[in-house]
Amino acid sequence: MVKKPKSKFVCNVCGNSQSAWSGKCPQCGEWNTFEEVLDSSKSLGNKSGQGMPLKSISIDTKLYTDLQKRINTNDPQLDNVLGGGVVAGSIILLAGQPGIGKSTLLTQIANNVAKDKSVLYVSGEESEHQVLSRVKRLLKTPSKLQIASSTCTDDIASTILQGEFSLVIVDSIQTIACNDIASSPGSVSQITNSTNLLSQAAKKSNTAMIIVGHVTKEGSIAGPKLLEHSVDVVLQLEGDRYGGFKILRSVKNRYGSTNESAIYEMKDSGLVEVENPSAALLEQRMVTDGSIVLAKMEGTRPLLVEIQALVNTTSYGYPKRAASGFDLNRLNLLIAMLERRTKLKLADKDIYINVVGGIDANEPAADLAVCMSIASASKGMQLKKNAVVFGELGLSGEVRHVPFIEKRLAEARKLGFEIAIGPKTSIKGQQKDYFQASDIRNALNSFLEKD
Repeated sequence: MVKKPKSKFVCNVCGNSQSAWSGKCPQCGEWNTFEEVLDSSKSLGNKSGQGMPLKSISIDTKLYTDLQKRINTNDPQLDNVLGGGVVAGSIILLAGQPGIGKSTLLTQIANNVAKDKSVLYVSGEESEHQVLSRVKRLLKTPSKLQIASSTCTDDIASTILQGEFSLVIVDSIQTIACNDIASSPGSVSQITNSTNLLSQAAKKSNTAMIIVGHVTKEGSIAGPKLLEHSVDVVLQLEGDRYGGFKILRSVKNRYGSTNESAIYEMKDSGLVEVENPSAALLEQRMVTDGSIVLAKMEGTRPLLVEIQALVNTTSYGYPKRAASGFDLNRLNLLIAMLERRTKLKLADKDIYINVVGGIDANEPAADLAVCMSIASASKGMQLKKNAVVFGELGLSGEVRHVPFIEKRLAEARKLGFEIAIGPKTSIKGQQKDYFQASDIRNALNSFLEKD
């Protein structure tokens, strides 16, 4: 008699598994997230000693040399984020909000690589005709790119195992399913098993693979956390889907740094590399009260963005505070610090903060610029000089150290700013254009004046 396959219950949020169903997941605390799936794991029992001895190799072999060879995407920014290009046999996960430009970016990458290598673009969301129409719309000089449409993981894995392609793109992991798994596409079991099957095929055939992943309403990658652990590189495409710049960040990278980022702008021809994003962000800036230029870092790249503040007397009993591109909890903390450490009275003021260009300014170095923009808008004052601002603020009002000060100063000089306002530092040489502020009151009193 054939034994009935055992089943287990897996949380579709965190991937936690257990033998019995439960209303609440003990690991992540979410309710009604357990799904019943077949337990494909095999018990080792007393089979110790039946395994095959491992065959080791020396690192001084041709295999080690081959690892240094990467596939060039012909996109300098993307190659820099990946650490020099796509490693053969690596698994890359690309995630982002719907409509942010994931398929557009991958189409451009596939076409660039296909000029020198064999590339297959597999879509589980669109038919071949839909993919072809996008390719013709975006690409003026089509290459030998191969396209296919399939939702069967087994078929895709079998194609990868043939070893005919140097790069395979799967769009997306939430739309494909294994034949042996009964659950629907997008479930925890399907995402887990599909990722494992594709990864094994790619590693065995030394084929580089890019997988597209969906995101939740909170912005995190959908599916179990195991999805991120199973891949070698995790890329996140961020920005405003309706305009502004798109920023490609490396969240995880086994073959390079996670401090690099690529900046793109969506145009009719697709995602175009922005060579000087600071100049583009400040191109239409109006010098007025509440406007402060922040020198922030995107990975290891300096970037100048405008911080705008609007302060009005509230018409209600409870003042409203809103922020776009800046953490609201951090804003409330800075407002409380300003009231306590300066003469500003903000308890009856509505305060709005906006970071221009759809850029997020959530690094601690944005504190000083945000506070100076609030003070400027509250008193109707402007900076005395054309300056950039950066620095972290403590609850006592002191301006604290931030990294990459010299890079921020170099970017400010390149765009013609007269001075920079930041924390005390021991950078080499006398910087005549750098004002070292000790605290927030010192910065406000020294550089804000009436129009």
